[in-house]
Amino acid sequence: MNGKVKLGIIICDRYKSCAGGKCFRALKNREGAFDIYADQDVELVGYTSCGGCPGGNIEYAGEEMVKNGAEVIHLATGFLVGYPPCPYLDTFIPFLENRYKVKVVVGTHPIPTKYLDMHTKLGTWQDPCWQPLLAPTMADEEIRLSYN
Repeated sequence: MNGKVKLGIIICDRYKSCAGGKCFRALKNREGAFDIYADQDVELVGYTSCGGCPGGNIEYAGEEMVKNGAEVIHLATGFLVGYPPCPYLDTFIPFLENRYKVKVVVGTHPIPTKYLDMHTKLGTWQDPCWQPLLAPTMADEEIRLSYN
């Protein structure tokens, strides 16, 4: 992608009252899953929740974001770090990609160390299927600690 990238962020409804501070900070600093835009201008064209399990707002949110020019939709880090992690990611990703022809990235801000430590203790992410989903938000320890 050249020039300005337009993107949307969908957050887990458990965090629907979140003001987006960590996501917006990470976007500004190009940290976590936003590091892929290190040398690009970015325009945020939408920010909303999934609507609650099983993602009742995913269809509408995706459509609205694409109407506003979104080329990429980020499913926020909260989908990964919540207890339990979102069981619908495997449904949301192909739906958004196929229905709206957008790239979907799982993650926004870096995973805070406190969540990484807890999920490690719980064994939440031991299955290898989690690794590609977690990779965009795995920053170095110093950055993870700064998001605690």
